[in-house]
This record gives sequence, C-alpha cells and structure tokens, in this order.
Amino acid sequence: MNARGGAERATEAWLRGDSAIEAAEFARVRRELGSTGRADLLARAELLRCATRVASLVFEPCTGFEALAQDAAPAELAYARYLAGTAQPADAALLPEAQRALLGGSGAPEAALAGLQDPLSKLVAAGVLLRSDRATPAVLQQAVDTASAQGWRRPLAAWLTLQRQRAQAAGATDEAARLQRRIDLVLGPAR
Repeated sequence: MNARGGAERATEAWLRGDSAIEAAEFARVRRELGSTGRADLLARAELLRCATRVASLVFEPCTGFEALAQDAAPAELAYARYLAGTAQPADAALLPEAQRALLGGSGAPEAALAGLQDPLSKLVAAGVLLRSDRATPAVLQQAVDTASAQGWRRPLAAWLTLQRQRAQAAGATDEAARLQRRIDLVLGPAR
C-alpha cells in the first residue's frame, strides 16, 4: 500500500515537473518494494517510472528495469519493448488491455489513441507512436490536449515543443510563434 501510494505521488510529481519530489517518492517506493524481495513488483514500478518518461518525450534507457529484466515476467518484458517502441504484434496479448489496440491495430494511430480513456496511458501511447515513427499531427494534438487537461506541465511543454519544431520546419512561423507563447505560459517566467 505504501509503495502504491508512493508510486502515484512520484508519477504525479514527475508529470507536474517536480523532479525532486519524484526522486524522493520513488526512492521510498524502491525501499518499500525492496523489502518484499519481489523483483517482479519492483520491475513494474520501474516500468511505470519509464512510462512517465515516454509520456514526457524523455527517451532514455529504462536502466532501472534493465537491472531487473532477467527476473521479469514475459508481460513486463513485452511492456518494456512497447515503451521502447520495439514491441511486435505477438507482444499484444501480453500487454495491458489499453495498449493492445495501439500495437495490433492497422488503422489510423490517432483513432487507436482516441480510444484510450486513461490520460497517462494516452500520453504513453502517443510517446510510443512518436518513438516508432507513427505519430501524426493529430496524435501530437491529442497528446497536447490530454496533458493540458490534466495540468501536467512536463509532458505539455514537451509536446508543445515538438509541435513548434514541426511548425518551424514547415515554415509556419506564425504557428511556431503562437506555440512558443504557449510554451512560455506553461513554463512560467524564467528563474
């Protein structure tokens, strides 16, 4: 129970942009789960932490999980591949229900994304689509709208920055300037 509450607090802190609180809460989660001696529970917590990074477009190795991968169950290994954007259709059956349609679907990625109700799952899925080069402008907009609706500063700034970069690359200077103003609003005044 303590670990679950800590994981929820760590997740929320990361998404709000508070790295110090996230690090402290996650250290507590590691201690609590470590005391159980159950690598599977700690592996799931590490995957959740990695998922918050993917939702925020921080594509880094999931080192916490990699250290536990040799003892991980097939479902955890499939989810790790999903987060890395390297999952195969055979992994779909091992994934949580929300991610199955995204991996196995042959339709438009924005339609699969729209079917996800959980905001974190939707942002993670959008990050996976981006990581696997399947993110359309509509996927980016859904990610922006989802992060904005939750007040999640870190992923909102990341997705808006990506939209701004794409607008700049397309020569849409007015749109890029509008997006930069929104980013500035999200990030607040320079400290």
